[in-house]
This record gives sequence, structure tokens and C-alpha cells, in this order.
Amino acid sequence: MPLSDHEQKMLDQLEQALAAEDPKFASQMQGSGLASLQRRRWVLGAVGVLAGMGLVLVGVNTTMWVGAVGFALMVAAAVYAVTPPRKAAFGVVRDGGAIDPHKGGKARRSKKGGSIIDRLDERWERRENKW
Repeated sequence: MPLSDHEQKMLDQLEQALAAEDPKFASQMQGSGLASLQRRRWVLGAVGVLAGMGLVLVGVNTTMWVGAVGFALMVAAAVYAVTPPRKAAFGVVRDGGAIDPHKGGKARRSKKGGSIIDRLDERWERRENKW
């Protein structure tokens, strides 16, 4: 879910304050995690493609199935390399706005234990009441 205009303005103000207070730390934190994750995906994809090519060449000399597995490995590694990484959830935001890192990415169950539609409806109402 994208940030609202108010939340985006607050985030921009926090980033500007951080950059003004500690520019070295701000430059280190700016996009470093995503770039390294994408670089790792490219390297693993390239290694997978090379390993697949090797299996294809071995399959030419031995049996067709080894070559087919090598081709499948090449395709899977290429797809893995070119797809963007998912954003990882580092914690769950509680009602007060504080992040609870111990919750991880687990979804909270409703107190009633109702259906998913009921839980979504409750979340929507809480969000509307908050603003």
C-alpha cells in the first residue's frame, strides 16, 4: 500500500533532517541494501546460467535428460536474475505507529476470528477513523 501524502511529507522531512544532521550516515544508508540485493541476484543468475550451459554440454555427450535439466536451470536462473527482489518486511506496525520487530511478517488474527472479509472491513474502518 503506498504512503499517503501526509506520510510521504513526514518521511521526506525525516530524511532531510537526517541528511542535515549526519550526511555521511545518510549517504551510506541511501539505497545500499537494494543495490547489493540486486547485484547478488545477478551474480547467482549468471552462475546458474553457466551451470545450465555446462549441463547442456554434458547432456549432448550423455543423455537428453541431463541437457533438458540444464536448459531448465538456465531459464530459471535467467528469470531469477532479471526479476526485481521483493521488499522485506522488517516488522509489523502496531496501532500506535511503533514498529514491533518481534512480530516479523506474521499477520495478526482478529479477536473475533472472523472471515478475511470481516478482518479487512475492520482494518478499513480503523484506518478511516484514524484520519
